[in-house]
Amino acid sequence: MLENESEAGPVATAPWEYSLSIPNDPRAVTVSRRTLRLILTVHGLIGLVDTAELLATELVSNAVRHTKGPADLRVRWEAGVLRIGAWDADPEPPPPPEPLELIAASEDAEGGRGLALVQACADLWGWQPSARHGARGKYVWCELLTA
Repeated sequence: MLENESEAGPVATAPWEYSLSIPNDPRAVTVSRRTLRLILTVHGLIGLVDTAELLATELVSNAVRHTKGPADLRVRWEAGVLRIGAWDADPEPPPPPEPLELIAASEDAEGGRGLALVQACADLWGWQPSARHGARGKYVWCELLTA
């Protein structure tokens, strides 16, 4: 096996970035998740796929569910850090995540787990105001570090 290969194929060494523009449609979540899986697989980062899919699903779900405009999924790899983010057209900051213990204890909670899962599963996460497509909005992101 070559130095920069794993069993899944070549391991990403050079920085790269992808962006997927998505409509405000619940099906965009599935498209985003499958696109992310393909990107990570071809870059030899199969070990990150399950967690990255969960994180992207939560970020894109929030962007689609809580806004009325378009959204973007962004995926970037650089220096052993995978950054996954979702841009949406709502400039309001995301609500702070509730502790997972409180959410799990609530019998009738239908939502509210998204950012709590992101906070629990990502090594780092945050948000920032960001303009895109000529509209003000926000970019919510998280990072996964590799060993």
